[in-house]
Amino acid sequence: MLQNVASDPGALAPEELRAQYDDRLRETVETVGAATVAEEAGVSRESVDALAAGESPDLTLEEAAAILATEAETPDADAIEMEVLDELMMGMSIAVVDVESLEADLDGELDAKEIQQKIEGRFPVSLSELAAIQQAIEARKP
Repeated sequence: MLQNVASDPGALAPEELRAQYDDRLRETVETVGAATVAEEAGVSRESVDALAAGESPDLTLEEAAAILATEAETPDADAIEMEVLDELMMGMSIAVVDVESLEADLDGELDAKEIQQKIEGRFPVSLSELAAIQQAIEARKP
């Protein structure tokens, strides 16, 4: 899903990775239709229309997962969200990186505790935060 939109997310800037997330979501909006996506995903029509117009609206992982789940052949939103978060945790293990190191990589955008809580799904993570975290993890992988 979102975690697989780029072949080498570690080589991209977080903004570039976020743009690829938006492109993937835009594909869903184009396939399913903006009105249907907004209704079924419970995401504001303004955000869905912004995606369709090529913009990058403020969305959380939860909202993005709900958008993706409107496609017929995709898992439900909870499964998508958990898959993305699990992939981050697995990436941290492979890269042998802890949240304190990620905090340093993110130049103080998020502190270690916030990163931990977001990766564990205890607090919402915006798509921009997700892109920054995923990029930082992937850049450290051997």
